[in-house]
Amino acid sequence: MSTIESELSATQLAAFKDHLTEEPIEYDGLTANYDADKDIYHIETPDRKTSVAADELSTVAAEQAAYLTNWYFYTQQVGGEIARAFCRWLELADERPIPDRYAALENGVDREWGQLRITTTISDNGSRRYEIRHIDDSDATANTLTTHTDPLDARDIGTLDADGRYRPLRTAPSLKPGWLFADLTANEVYEAIEAFYPATIVNWHREQRGELDVDHWRDEQDRQSGIYNLITVLPDEAVDWAAAACCDDSQCLKRREWELSEEESLTAEGGDGVFPCREPCSMVVAAGREWAKLEREDTQTYEFELTPSEKEQIEATIDAVADGTVDEIREADVSEAANRYRVRYLREKRFDEAGNLAGTPTHPEGHDEHADSDDTDA
Repeated sequence: MSTIESELSATQLAAFKDHLTEEPIEYDGLTANYDADKDIYHIETPDRKTSVAADELSTVAAEQAAYLTNWYFYTQQVGGEIARAFCRWLELADERPIPDRYAALENGVDREWGQLRITTTISDNGSRRYEIRHIDDSDATANTLTTHTDPLDARDIGTLDADGRYRPLRTAPSLKPGWLFADLTANEVYEAIEAFYPATIVNWHREQRGELDVDHWRDEQDRQSGIYNLITVLPDEAVDWAAAACCDDSQCLKRREWELSEEESLTAEGGDGVFPCREPCSMVVAAGREWAKLEREDTQTYEFELTPSEKEQIEATIDAVADGTVDEIREADVSEAANRYRVRYLREKRFDEAGNLAGTPTHPEGHDEHADSDDTDA
């Protein structure tokens, strides 16, 4: 049966009547009020006006019934302003009138949130149902995926990556595939996504309302004490390098909104994620501390003898490690710069017994190595 042709349920009618005895309704293209003196309900939608008696309310046209079921779903079944805003975003509510939206929902409306693909469908009574799966499983059949019903299972799914390694950053693009949440309510889909990506919906909603409170790098510096006070001496250009290293889409799915300060921008791109990053995360702060120690070192001039191919190999190997593509290089493909055997060959050729590249020591004789590892606060 087409959703547009469905009839209003007794529960929906009762909620509609109860609400109108208190105040009129104006929601998403629906305007309704109750004339208690005449016991008449006045209903207006974009293409139709109707006035019906209480015992005729269930016979309103299918188009108007759709507007009523939509009102019931969002005001009676979805809990809270943030969840309502998110569910409306999921079905592109602000881009389509109710009839077009319901028609699209019958086939399913897909949206992406990080590495999640969320599909919204509609039942005959106007209630929405939600499916969540990994974007890499978009074309997989349900019986090939592990089905979950508890939204909080998302916490466990997101703890380890596909190789069994712990994911300290929940918004890293390393979420493992192979699972399915097949039939969630509006409140359950909200709960599951917040378990996958904590606080992302809340911050997205704040941003949509123009209320996102952003703490910039200098704000973070002012809050640090103890060992993390080292980030106060990290040069501004190094903060830019840190943002480029850590906040790229390949490393984090959030869209960085924090800068050096409210008045000072970073040149590094902030990413294209749908949900914002409002402050430097703990990983960036911890990395900043380590880089602050490194940036305190003086530069040295070294001289190495390398062939042009070896120089290019070192550069390409650094790129492969930085881009996380080392595991994609096959053992037999020795033409790849970061191939394990090719790197081992370079080490055998260019490292001395002490592990120095081209036999060149890192520090001159008499250098105090403990001075470079000093963790004393700046």
